Formats: sequence, C-alpha cells, structure tokens
Amino acid sequence: MPRAKNGTHDLVFLPLGGVGEIGMNLGLYGFGPENDRSWLIVDCGVTFAGPELPGIDVVVPDIKFLEDEVDNIVGMVITHAHEDHYGAVIHLWPFLKVPIYATPFTAGLLAAKVDSESLEEDIPVTVVRQGDRIDIGPFDVEFVAMAHSIPEPCALAIRTVAGMVLHTGDWKVDLTPGVGDPIDLKRLEELGREGVMALVCDSTNAVRDGVSPSEADVAAELKQIMASSKKRIAVTTFASNVARIRAIAEAAQHAGRDVVVVGRSMHRMIDVASELGYLDGLKAFHDEEAYGYLPREKVVLLCTGSQGESRAALARIAAGDHRNIALSNGDLVIFSSRTIPGNEKAVIEVMNNLADADVDVITDGDALVHVSGHPRRGELEQVYQRVQPKVVVPVHGEPMHLAAHARFAKSQGVGEVIRAKDGDVVRLNAGSAGVIDEAPHGILVKDGTILDDPEVTGVRERRKLSFAGSAVVALVVNRAGDLLDDPQIALAGLPDTDDDGEPMEDIVEKAVVGAVTSIPKARRKDKDLIAEAARRAARAAVLDVWGKKTLCKVLVTRL
Repeated sequence: MPRAKNGTHDLVFLPLGGVGEIGMNLGLYGFGPENDRSWLIVDCGVTFAGPELPGIDVVVPDIKFLEDEVDNIVGMVITHAHEDHYGAVIHLWPFLKVPIYATPFTAGLLAAKVDSESLEEDIPVTVVRQGDRIDIGPFDVEFVAMAHSIPEPCALAIRTVAGMVLHTGDWKVDLTPGVGDPIDLKRLEELGREGVMALVCDSTNAVRDGVSPSEADVAAELKQIMASSKKRIAVTTFASNVARIRAIAEAAQHAGRDVVVVGRSMHRMIDVASELGYLDGLKAFHDEEAYGYLPREKVVLLCTGSQGESRAALARIAAGDHRNIALSNGDLVIFSSRTIPGNEKAVIEVMNNLADADVDVITDGDALVHVSGHPRRGELEQVYQRVQPKVVVPVHGEPMHLAAHARFAKSQGVGEVIRAKDGDVVRLNAGSAGVIDEAPHGILVKDGTILDDPEVTGVRERRKLSFAGSAVVALVVNRAGDLLDDPQIALAGLPDTDDDGEPMEDIVEKAVVGAVTSIPKARRKDKDLIAEAARRAARAAVLDVWGKKTLCKVLVTRL
C-alpha cells in the first residue's frame, strides 16, 4: 500500500457537489498533512437548470478549490456514466487535465460525448474493470461491482494507511440486473471483514422501507403488456438504462415486433452498448425511416423524452410535429421511467397531447414498468450488515434524504454519523470523525458557449427580466447638464398603459424629465448623477403604476 506523506494519516472527504442536492456529484478524498494533501476526485457530474436559471443549459460544480490544488490531484475516478456523475467531465477536465479512470462502458460514452461536442482535444481515459485494484497516488482503489440502472456501476474501496473508506456511488441490491454483473455482496462482506472505517453512501431512497423490485420484474411486465397489445406500442425510458433497452427489445421480439429507435441519445447509447456486447442476441434495431412500412401491430418505438424534454422524440411525436413518426387512436405509450422532480409539468403536457390523440398511456403508477436504481432501507440494511462501518457520511440526496439516512445509520448502531454539506471538509478517521473545515464551493453555469459564475453570465439579471421586464432610457445633455431633446424610452415586458389609459412610456418620460431638471444646476454636470437620478425615477414610476420593480438602464450622451 502507498505510504502516507510526511507520516500524516488524516483521511478527509470533501464534497463540492451532490450533498444536499440530487445531481452535480463531485467528491474529493484527501490524504496527507493539511497544507499538502493529495486529492482523488470521485465523479464529476452536472445538474440541469430549473426556471430560476433561464437560458442555462447545465450546471456544474465550481472547481476553484481544485484549480488551486491542481498540482496535488492524483486522478479522477468515475463510478458510472450517468450525467449527474460524469456529465461535467467535458466541461471541467480542460481546466484540470488530470488522469481519469473509468470502466469500458463509461469510457465509451465519454468518448462518444467528446466526439459529439467537437471538443478541441481528446480526454484520455485509463480503462479499468469491475474487480480491478490499482494505486492512484497514496490511494489504493478497488472497483467493486454494484447494481444500478446503467452498466458497470462501481463502488470504490479506497484504502490508505489511515483505513478504508467505501464510496458506494449509486447502487441497489439487484441479483438479476438484466445486463452486466449483479451487485457483489460477497465482496462487500469480505471488505467488511477486512475493516471498513467509513462508508460514504447513496441516500436517494433512504426515506422508503422495503426492497426495490428487480430489473427482471420489469422485463417480465413489459413482455406481458406487449404480448396483449394489438396496436402500435411506444416505450420511452432513460437512454442510459441498457438493461431496460434490452428488456424492451426482448419483449418486442417475444411479441413478434420490430424495434424502431427514435432519438439521438438512444442511438448513441445503443452503439456503445452493442460494441461491448450488452445487446448481443437481439434482432437488429431499425432507424425511424422504417416506421412507415412496418405493420401497426408489428412495431415498437423506443423513444427518448421520458422527462418531457421539448426537443426529444416523444414530445414532438405527441405534439404531431415529428416528420417520420405519428401515433393515433388506440396506440399505447409506456413511460418506463420515473419523473424527475421539477419535470412534472413537462411530462404532463406530453401525456395530455397523447390523450388528445386518444393514445393510451401506461406509467409506473399503473404497472411495474419502472424500478429505481437506488437502495431502499431494506437494501441499505443488507449492505450495512455486511460492511459494518464505524463512520457513515450520507451523500447523494436532498436534506430530507440525508436526514433519513442518518437516522437509519444510527439505528444500525453506527457510532459516528456525519451530516455534511457541499464544501465541508470531513475527517473520516474513526474516533475523531467530523467536519473540520470548509472549502470554497458553489456552481458554474453553461450559458451557450460560456462557462462561468451565474453573476458573470447575467443569468440573475435575465431572471429579473422574466418577472418584471425592462426599461431603457436614453438622454442627450449639453455640458451644463441640460436636456437637449426629449428622452428616448424603450420598454419591454411592461403594460402599455396604466389603469387610466395613459401610456407607460409617457409616465416614465415625465418622471425622468422631472428628476433630471430637479437636480441643482451646479451638480447637473455629473453624468453619473444624472443617470442614477433618471434610473431611480423611471423605476419608481413603474413601481407606482404597476407594483413591480422593473430592471432599468439609463444611457447619457453629452454633446
């Protein structure tokens, strides 16, 4: 095992994302003296912007801390290829350029993403396999096979001379996962006997009792539904769930149907999975051009768009806007997915469009057409009994999930349960575990081609515009500060008139002229003073009439 630097044995965990939220996972493990730690990055994910960040494509963790420590970063390990765990690599790796370690499936998807984004340089990846054990700086890292809703998910057994931490990544207990290896409970038990000092563990379903059904149960349900249907069937699911794709294809084959694939991300996933043998033995998938000549009772559409994304295949089909695909009365759409919080309105809109066309819909509320990839309390208990950690840090969850997981860990007899949040530096050493420091953290937003702090991109201002519009005032003054012409007013997103019918532009103009002319002549030579007086007056006038604080800009030209 690699030796500690300078004899210092503190092992710390520092999340820069993914703790207190679902998504944007980026965790750091540090080992060595406080002022000279080696850092191992675990995962590098995105989250998707909500209405509070209008116009933003994705959100990634702020890596200022990592940029300051770049010479001490020994590598980046990706536990699996979900966007919230690897999607930020293409955005952030160019700033770090550290070695990356990932399994073949994750490496294949990352290469496809790099190619589709036309990045200026490739991102080199060292390919590892489930079960491998390698040294990365002072960390001895073992890739333990887990089960999740994507191929090749790994927990990481990270050994140092201070002790072992087990970082679970996303997982569930599934002995029949559909593709790939099942969770390696035997190896987890062996690690427990070796001695797991700390467990950093997925909390997403810690609020739920029992055990999640298996992917095999979903496969059986899909087979039964397809066998009994007489018209077209469309199934939408997460493109990354290769086991579900295989189950859909097998159910279609059993029912004598061909599968037509619609959606770029679905094609990309199928290409990578096929190259690695995960879809061996299935009939060939068809492109969407085949849809027109396949008999209605002999086709299954496999579509992107399970989250109601407006540009995805299913939304366009439901709205009647797809150039090659249409559904009609009596056809069936299966949502083999769950709706991610925040996407409910978009998904309901798609379902309503389908209902308007008299298309039948089945969701996981109607039949077992989806299962979670995260552990309920019954599954957590199975792993806790095998691993028997001395310290637990709940991660991957919102506060309610983390709190439920913390209570569960204590009920299992764990002596030290640490409630952390993004930016906390957590000492994992048994007997002295706890939050010992705080590091810089936050978010960066991808706004078109720009990646930066939200304040720099103007997204905060853009949000204000969406609520209260804008007023732009242009003034022309002489050297004495006297107005040489009427103000030019440009309003956007404001009412045209007040309740009495007076134009809003006239109201703003009167307020601005009054404010400028009320400035004492001796002070009117100050352009900045004129601009601020006009801005305040315009804003106050709009507030008085409309009750909203519009965004105001004033341009002053002196002749």
